[in-house]
Amino acid sequence: MRQPARKAAAKAPPRVWQRMLSGRRLDLIDPSPLDVEITDIAHGLARVARWNGQTRGDFAFSVAQHSLIVEEIVAEREPDPRWRLAALLHDAPEYVIGDMISPFKTVLGSDYKAVEKRLQAAVHLRFGLPGELPQRIEKAIKAADRLSAYHEATRLAGFAAGEAAKFFGEPGQTGCDLAWFDPRPAREMEERFLERFEALDARLTGGEKEMIAQPTDGSIGP
Repeated sequence: MRQPARKAAAKAPPRVWQRMLSGRRLDLIDPSPLDVEITDIAHGLARVARWNGQTRGDFAFSVAQHSLIVEEIVAEREPDPRWRLAALLHDAPEYVIGDMISPFKTVLGSDYKAVEKRLQAAVHLRFGLPGELPQRIEKAIKAADRLSAYHEATRLAGFAAGEAAKFFGEPGQTGCDLAWFDPRPAREMEERFLERFEALDARLTGGEKEMIAQPTDGSIGP
């Protein structure tokens, strides 16, 4: 006797991949670098809100905008395009799994970290970066990440300076332009993220020999 279709469907394994607008299907358990596309990353990160959207402004403060700021900060001391690209892509897994706030990451524990690490390794391999970054580069990116978080917290998320310093450290003397933290539209941040990636990737692949100019008008972009 044939089993009802709904019972057969119930036995099917759960879906562990996400379909991207590029048509790629990225497996979260075993992500392949071949299924990673920069257009998907830029599109996703420009639409993922930092701070669960609990920020001031007419637009969400996106992970793409945060990533551009972190790359700007790292570039002040690390001109090597490899490490600037690593800084730009430091939150790339969030185009798949979203931007989990730190308290929720703590609740989820090691399972979240394992998924994030596999995705980050696939992204790095796709774009010619080492799976594991040198420790000094990891530290530089983390410091830039925390500096950006401090200014986001105080400027956008309602934190007092002392409270933000407790969680993210004192900002110290940096070249951060506070205009970088004005939330911008998703489409604009997607385009600027892609432009920055293409400029860095061109230097890595030999397509462009000139240095990437830094903005002089307070904007975020190459």
